[in-house]
This record gives sequence, structure tokens and C-alpha cells, in this order.
Amino acid sequence: MSRSREQGARSTTHRCIVLLALCSVPGVFLGACQANARRAETGPGGFDGNRAFGYLQHQVQFGFRIPGTPAHEQEGDWLENELRARADTVIVQEIRHVTRRGDTLRLRNVLARFRPAAAERVLYLAHWDTRPTADQSQNLAQQRLPVPGANDGASGVAVLLGVADALKAKAPTIGVDLLFVDGEDYGNFADTNDVLIGSRWFAAHQPAGYPPLFAVLFDMVGDKDLQIYVEGNSQAVAPEVVDRVWRTANGLGYGRVFVPQVRHTLIDDHVSLQHANIHAIDVVDFDYPSWHTTEDTIDKVSAASLQIVGDVAVAVVRNP
Repeated sequence: MSRSREQGARSTTHRCIVLLALCSVPGVFLGACQANARRAETGPGGFDGNRAFGYLQHQVQFGFRIPGTPAHEQEGDWLENELRARADTVIVQEIRHVTRRGDTLRLRNVLARFRPAAAERVLYLAHWDTRPTADQSQNLAQQRLPVPGANDGASGVAVLLGVADALKAKAPTIGVDLLFVDGEDYGNFADTNDVLIGSRWFAAHQPAGYPPLFAVLFDMVGDKDLQIYVEGNSQAVAPEVVDRVWRTANGLGYGRVFVPQVRHTLIDDHVSLQHANIHAIDVVDFDYPSWHTTEDTIDKVSAASLQIVGDVAVAVVRNP
């Protein structure tokens, strides 16, 4: 994603949720205790932050998920398999993209649909690729190295997979689509040909019956020091969606994390959807020091942050 302007100054509010379940009863009570521990770790809507963190770890273990690499291919296959086990319908959009340099990239969007026949729908999306160059690294020698993408890539995917688990366990009353877009972070944001590739493709090849009621992009939502301000293009195009999401977060007790103030204006996947007349917003913690650096590693993210965002995501579709 690209930043076009900033507003305000960052506060240092730190939100942390510690979920503990202790059991010392041996024997036949162990299974019941483990079940109680699992319930304690799961939010009110059925989102499990620890399980989502496992999805994040699994992605990082693939390596750098850069289009054209084995790790990218492996994660794409894994995503398809995971979603086919959860969703009612899975659609794969194969994309052949030619870069400015003349290279051909084989990309794919994966769309998981719950209640695909429902007329009223909500779309959630995240990008699953990682950036080939750490252009924001302070060390000039590192700027040509790839980004691990623990937060920028893996966190949004982890949240959507956790949402899929919750919707598999309890079907939504409306249609819900989970879109995993490819090729978001490949090129230079000053020249949009080689970035936001998957979201631009989806916007031009929407499923029958679209557009949805609204769309929410989840990007960089795993930061241990999580603070999510309102993004400028979201407020300008879809203020009613911003209000819905931030009110839901406040109702869940996450008002100190979802801050109702505009701070950054970004060019991200939601803008592609906005250009196709979809009311889309970006849920993103852009005050992430490791953005587009080699330091975007798993020690910078937490299950607690995924739990917060996942709780909000599930609650929004449970109460349309």
C-alpha cells in the first residue's frame, strides 16, 4: 500500500488481551478442561485468536510469498485447500499479469463464499502475497531484500481464515464472501501497473449479483501495539461503513484500539473496489514501524491483536 498524506500525531495507547486457562485436574477431567480452555480462548462470535495466529505462523513458514516463487505457489495451494474445507463455494480467479519490465506473473485470487445464493452480501478481503523489496528499510543494503510479511500479508489472511472458521461453525444470516487477493505488493506504488493487481482484477470480474452491501479490507492488523485509525479514502467514500465497523468495535470494548479519527490516507486494495462503485473501507494499522522492511517478522505480531480484529469482523456480519 502507499501513503498519500498523514493527519494527527500518534498516541502510545497499548492494548493487550491475556487469555489464560489453567487446569490441574488429572485423568478423565483433562478433556473437559481442554474444552473449557478452548472456549476461554475464543471470542463471543466464535473467533479464535490463537488459532488465527497459527495460520499466521504457517504462512511465514512458507518463506517469502513473492509471485513467481515456490513459496508463493505453496501458499496459494494451501489457501485453496483450507477454504474448500470451510466455505460453501470456492472460486479461483487465475490472473496472467505482464509487468512493466515484460515479465509474466501467474497470480490467483481465491474467493470463499458462504451462503452464495443470498442476495444481501458482505465482502471481506486481504492480500496474501508479500513484497519482493524492503524499500522502507533504514539500511540501504537491505532495501533489495524481500519482506517476511508477518504483518503485511499474513495477518489479514489469518483474520479471514479465522472468520471462515467461525462462519463454518455457525452459518451467517446473510451472504459473506472472503476474498484473498494476489499481487498487491509486487511493484512500485508510484506506477500502479504492478500493484493492487488482484483487487483490480476482481473489480473488473465481479461475481454475478454484485456489488455487495459493503466491503472491508483487512491489512496489517496483527501489530502487537495495535491502534487502528480511520483511513482517509474510506471516510471519504464509505463513511457509513466506517461508522458501522467502529461502532461495533466500541460495543465490544475495543474503542481504544479502533480510534474514530482519520490519520492516514492510503492507496490500498479498497481503492480498486471503490473505483468499481463498491463501498469499501480499509481496516489497517499503518503506524507499524516494520512496514516494508526486513523486520516485518513474527515477533512483531500477536494473537491478542488478531483476536480483537477477528471479534469485530465476525460481529459485523453477525449483526448486519
